Amino acid sequence: MADLRLALLLNAVSPAVGGVLVRGEKGTAKSTMVRALAGLLPSIAVADGCRFACDPAAPDPQCPDAPHSAGSHDRPARLVELPVGVTEDRIVGSLDLEQALAQGVKAYEPGLLAQAHRGVLYIDEVNLLQDHVVDLLLDAAAMGRSYVEREGVSVRHAARFLLVGTMNPEEGELRPQLLDRFGLTVEIAATRDPQERAEVVRRRLAYDADPEGFAADYRDAEQELAQRIGAARELLPSVVLGDAALRQITAVCAAFEVDGLRADIVMARAAVALAAWAGRTAVAEEDVRKAAQLALPHRRRRNPFDAPGLDEEQLDRTLSEHSEPDTDPDNEPDDDPDGEGPGDGGPDGGGPGGAPEPSDGGVPDTASTEELQEAGPKLPAPGGAPARESTPVAAGEPYRTRLFKVPGTGHGTQGRRSPAETDGGHTIRDRRPQGALTRLHLSATLRAAAPHQRARGRSGRSLVLRSDDFREQVRRGRESNLVLFVVDASGSMAARQRMTAVKGAVLSLLMDAYQRRDKIGMITFRGSGAELALPPTSSVEVGAARLERLPTGGRTPLAAGLLRAHEVLRLERVRDPLRRPLLVVVTDGRATGGRTALAEAGRAAALLAAHGTAAVVLDCESGPVRLGLARTLATQLNANAVSLDELRAEGVAALVHAHRPSTSRKAA
Repeated sequence: MADLRLALLLNAVSPAVGGVLVRGEKGTAKSTMVRALAGLLPSIAVADGCRFACDPAAPDPQCPDAPHSAGSHDRPARLVELPVGVTEDRIVGSLDLEQALAQGVKAYEPGLLAQAHRGVLYIDEVNLLQDHVVDLLLDAAAMGRSYVEREGVSVRHAARFLLVGTMNPEEGELRPQLLDRFGLTVEIAATRDPQERAEVVRRRLAYDADPEGFAADYRDAEQELAQRIGAARELLPSVVLGDAALRQITAVCAAFEVDGLRADIVMARAAVALAAWAGRTAVAEEDVRKAAQLALPHRRRRNPFDAPGLDEEQLDRTLSEHSEPDTDPDNEPDDDPDGEGPGDGGPDGGGPGGAPEPSDGGVPDTASTEELQEAGPKLPAPGGAPARESTPVAAGEPYRTRLFKVPGTGHGTQGRRSPAETDGGHTIRDRRPQGALTRLHLSATLRAAAPHQRARGRSGRSLVLRSDDFREQVRRGRESNLVLFVVDASGSMAARQRMTAVKGAVLSLLMDAYQRRDKIGMITFRGSGAELALPPTSSVEVGAARLERLPTGGRTPLAAGLLRAHEVLRLERVRDPLRRPLLVVVTDGRATGGRTALAEAGRAAALLAAHGTAAVVLDCESGPVRLGLARTLATQLNANAVSLDELRAEGVAALVHAHRPSTSRKAA
């Protein structure tokens, strides 16, 4: 929490740092901390009658409310919270297109960016926002200006704010391009110290009992902190970033192989703000070190499934190599080679190359007991003994896979997988507005109005428009899907050392889902039934961790796995009806548990096919003698079967979709 507090204060001192992204588990007071910051910011002077909070001493020349009156007033800096389901129009503001076209009036209603100008814009669960919305917010934060463009009508206004986003990594990561746009990042977790936890509970109960009295107890401390922010702001222009400190900043960024130069600039601004916060007029090495710890963890090159982090030893080594030489003759260099700090004598725990060893101390298990309960008929092991289970094996190296799409056209959340009608993409046709008019199709509107001009008594050059003339654009883009993995973890899959290749294939598909902004879920079946190993989530990282720890062994209850998939998809259709699913069944097609096991699996597959579930079967059968059971299962699912060798994108000339041609023609 100390790093979070410092990162917020640094942005309060110097908004040019670029905001803060707070990553952490739920219930760690992320939102409470951010809301508390707004009360510490100095009051601002605002021009009277300006809806965009222009500073009367330096008003925005492009402000839509200009020219401003001579009067002004002071008010507190605002904290504007952005809801998860916010639309683009609500963020940047909206134009009344009917008035703009019919009357030539620019009727503009400011959005949340205008409200946040010279204050704090807080985005809770920023990772759950649509990518184009996050792009828009970060562009405005970087440029300090909001642009509204609607069919030739343009409005621009200042939008400088302290941007703070919070997220729970288990619900999904931001794309690296978006992570890079946040100036600083902080990883927080709830304390495990019983005394500290007790103090948190004690203070919360005290606040609930007497909110005003509790606030009064801390008023003096808050005023002192606010005064220190003001003093640091005044000192900021006087802080000098020397050549030695600048060389350390650029050396650290180069050592961690961050892309571009944004990291260097952010580190420089953060180091200057740190010096001002400490009351110094020159940047010191300690400022550079702390700036690196806050500005680089989310920018270093890493595997998409790796959590952000920073190698402290590498940081200290780089700073030491590029520090100013000591010119004092009394301080000769020590020839003792054992000059390393305490506690540095052991290995760092990671072997060179390869994947990390599986461990029970990985990503925390977020699924509830109810979500992990087994489904389908129980198939006991012979003699009632528990099924023998093998040690989890590491996954093979991931690779780029073929693209599998859901047939037809969807209407789900914008993504990068299947065809859909979305807010982005290219215009394919027009239609009458469905709700508020936001994407005017100008030519279609003019065509609809043109035949009626004489009947409407048109005189002059302007068109006479009515509400039923307006048409909106229908755009074709791509959507994200729910990719539900059904993974066979039985003993037949463990034979002939296939599981390493199978896990590598699933890991590759998980990486593909991450890049295409899909939600994912995972069902595993082995032994006596199937379990929901990962409820549908945006956190592909959690899925990769569960896959790494997946044991194998026991019987093959294929029917139970498919039935559990049917139940999960039924619930997800209720929760998120616009997100179309793609079922990926990873199996060799074998089914055990009696003479009727294969028939039961076939009936379960037919049930999924009857509901139109798009599916792909990853055929894991290997060896010289093959039964073709996975191919049979694919036919029953009305799906496409793909072998492990065929999964790679390299050398694939065409895609085979997961439906028969007759079904595709019907959907078209």
